[in-house]
Amino acid sequence: MSLPTVILPGYLANAAPYREMEVALEAMGIPAVTVALQRRDWLPTIGGRSMRPILVALDRTVRQVMEQTGSDRINLVGHSAGGWIARIYLGDIPYDVHPGDRNQPCLWKAHPTVSTLVTLGTPHVSQERWTKRNLDFVKNTYPGAFYPQVRYVCVAGKSIYGDRRLGNWFAYSSYEITCGTGQCWGDGITPITAAHLDDAENLTLDDVLHSPKPGKRWYGSAEVVETWASYLR
Repeated sequence: MSLPTVILPGYLANAAPYREMEVALEAMGIPAVTVALQRRDWLPTIGGRSMRPILVALDRTVRQVMEQTGSDRINLVGHSAGGWIARIYLGDIPYDVHPGDRNQPCLWKAHPTVSTLVTLGTPHVSQERWTKRNLDFVKNTYPGAFYPQVRYVCVAGKSIYGDRRLGNWFAYSSYEITCGTGQCWGDGITPITAAHLDDAENLTLDDVLHSPKPGKRWYGSAEVVETWASYLR
């Protein structure tokens, strides 16, 4: 039987859009549960503040899934910011870069529990000032595919080339604020170079968008899930 998989939504997202991803995984025989976030759960994190509320919700879900399934290990799937938040969750170093966290339990040490971490369109670097403190903590504390016993699979979409013209300006701006250059390929939000990690299994999927849109392929579309889910052990 496949290990249960916990899905962590992207920034400001609730669990509802990930039902499509859950169904696709379950059709492959992979039990899947999305962390039951609401948009309001993200409000305390706005402005580059601590991701502790999201980490607490993730840990609660992981513990519930392990108890319900009797499994001692899980797989994690993090979409967008959910991917780098999951990397904090794996870690051995207290996440105390925010003053309010220094008297709180901010250490989960989940790497012995996680078999595979899949990140989908995750910006593993950023030059945006509100995000930089959190992401600098992650990349400096846990560079690359940090834990050798965890399988890291980093998935990028190649669907929109950033350019200073109508229709591509938003992608250009998003790529530029992430990796420093706007004229590159990505999923419309995250450039390919930012979505990959050193020493991970890095995938680039054509015609895959960052977020769900009617009639378009994104990371949670059934045929796309079949590609990256084959890496789950």
